[in-house]
Amino acid sequence: MDQINWIQSQSGVRLNQVEAVLNLKGQDATIPFISRYRKEKTGGLDDVEVSKIFDLHEQSEKLFKRKETILKAIEEQGALKEDLKAKILNSWDEKELEDLYLPFKQKRKTKADTARDLGVEPLAKMLMSQNAGDPIQMAGRFVKNGIKSEEDALEQACFIMAEWFSERSFLRNKMRYFVQRNSELKTKLNPRADKEKAEQYRDYFAYSERANRVPSHRFLAVQRALDEGFLTGGIKTDKKEAFLSVKSSVIKSDVDATAWVEKALKDAVSRLLVPAMENELWSDLKEKSDKEAIDVFASNLEQLLLQAPLGSKRVLAIDPGYRTGCKIACVDENGNLTGNDTIYPHAPQNKRTEAMKKIATMISQYKIDAIAVGNGTASRETESLLKKMRFDREVNVFIVNEAGASVYSASSVGRAEFPNFDVTVRGAVSIARRLQDPLAELVKIDPKAIGVGQYQHDVNQVQLKKSLDRVVESCVNKVGVELNTASPYLLQYVSGIGPKMAEQIVDHRKKVGSFVSKSDLKNVSGLGEKIFELSAGFIRVKNGSHPFDDSAVHPESYAWLTKLLEENEIPMNEAIGKQVKDRVDVQSSHFQKIGGLDAQQVLHDLEKAGRDLRSKIKVVEFDSNIKELKDVKPGAILNGIVNNITNFGAFVDIGIKESGLVHISEIANEFIKHPSEKLKLYQPVKVKVLDVDIARKRLQLSVKQTK
Repeated sequence: MDQINWIQSQSGVRLNQVEAVLNLKGQDATIPFISRYRKEKTGGLDDVEVSKIFDLHEQSEKLFKRKETILKAIEEQGALKEDLKAKILNSWDEKELEDLYLPFKQKRKTKADTARDLGVEPLAKMLMSQNAGDPIQMAGRFVKNGIKSEEDALEQACFIMAEWFSERSFLRNKMRYFVQRNSELKTKLNPRADKEKAEQYRDYFAYSERANRVPSHRFLAVQRALDEGFLTGGIKTDKKEAFLSVKSSVIKSDVDATAWVEKALKDAVSRLLVPAMENELWSDLKEKSDKEAIDVFASNLEQLLLQAPLGSKRVLAIDPGYRTGCKIACVDENGNLTGNDTIYPHAPQNKRTEAMKKIATMISQYKIDAIAVGNGTASRETESLLKKMRFDREVNVFIVNEAGASVYSASSVGRAEFPNFDVTVRGAVSIARRLQDPLAELVKIDPKAIGVGQYQHDVNQVQLKKSLDRVVESCVNKVGVELNTASPYLLQYVSGIGPKMAEQIVDHRKKVGSFVSKSDLKNVSGLGEKIFELSAGFIRVKNGSHPFDDSAVHPESYAWLTKLLEENEIPMNEAIGKQVKDRVDVQSSHFQKIGGLDAQQVLHDLEKAGRDLRSKIKVVEFDSNIKELKDVKPGAILNGIVNNITNFGAFVDIGIKESGLVHISEIANEFIKHPSEKLKLYQPVKVKVLDVDIARKRLQLSVKQTK
């Protein structure tokens, strides 16, 4: 099986679709561009399918290079036979590949190597044949060169046989199968650990579970606790049963030599095969758990980035606090800072009247449309204060997730945007901008700091970054970017642009002025035809010189679309932002000119021109009587907002510092495989309080019991 066919077998799409994607990838086309503007070539593959082909191609390239390395290493030893070469070339399984290479792999000196140096390898071969004969007599001629007795020679020969067994592919596969299906993950409290600090892992103080059934979140929790020294344990296998599972595959005779062969096999299983397969299983569980955790994180991040924006409204943001006060920042429709202050309405100062006057004055002075309150310390008390106030205009109050705002405020990005203000002002501005346009603001922050995943510091960091970067890129290109207002941090994620070109675009905008059309992008220094092709469909120019510039229609289709509308006698003002596919002759030669799938996409993009695909923002009212965990009572029905989704459930913000857990079993009355089947990030929900554990700061909630 060659590389292309292997990718096809793993991706589940047609061979010609794989070839089309790889051909476009070879031309430096991006995933968003291929999935959006080359549907006809790929047969309509979406971004998930295109991403999978990209990943499989990278994986196959890595495997191909590994094969070359292995073949070269074996050939240099003069041991590369044609049948072995064929097996290596035809293998697309990493474990199988390494098993084939194992006998030739350079290793540290082993017990078997020492035995070979003592000259007993011929004895090992005689014993392995399991033919009749007296082993003691066989061993007699090897009592020399440091071998003191026949038994010593036989013992040394067993080390060689054990290594042979451990390197046999069929035995490794059998042991791999046994360990995967019969091993357990066992842990207990480390007697040397600080029991108070270890309390968070209490569920694992006497824990045992079939290893291949351990959910990803439990595995990652165990791994963290082991790494931190709170637990001891790991994967445990019954070595006696493991030996019995392979015994019949090796023991073929009932002669005197068989006892020594059996002894060597037991040693191989106990000392070499089981530990190797336990380590391999641990790595497999880690890889699987990492992938699941990263997938959940990526899904949550996508929902967070695509959450409803308030839009171009003037916002007063409050970053609440007690002793240090509440920081206020006012921003205009474009997110520019227009005013800032600090108020002290809460303990210990309790300057409520003064604080209310300042807020009212700023709302009037800056013509504020909405208030954003960070959801951290003193959030509920600040919200309660605002609800008691009356303003000279209608002003909605929104609770905004402030996770990562402090990271932004102390970052080089925050310092560059507001060099004359301290971190507290920058944090408040970030909260305001998150309400206006979550996507545009959150792209400035490392996704790991946003707080929508679990164990993000425990999983493979390279894979996590790759996955999250891909999510950000996907979201930015789904929504589109306004060329005249976008920051370089947002522009860099547009297909084909990148950080350096994003800076070039912003610099051009500052020097020359606003872009009047998409085609003006070509005037940016260093931005050639290829970058324009990859990026132009994802940018927007409001009130541009061309009617299609505020849409996802690619400039390459402008002439085609104009002629199509003319042929079907559809006026431009009846087409932009309207559904016209039912008024178009799809059988005409002109419609089919660019391909049916691409043509349908153009009409879809025309229909959505000038619109934001994200939903409209909603105000959620929390129970004003609940300000901290001790106020929450079992049985209460409360309003909440989903603020994190994991494999085992969803966390819901009910307006206090501690989020409550809705276990997956409490989400729906019917069986669901994952919480995301019923819940989305930042979805308003009603929850019933099941249990309140003040000591452990835990809150158990239910969604299904409110229905």
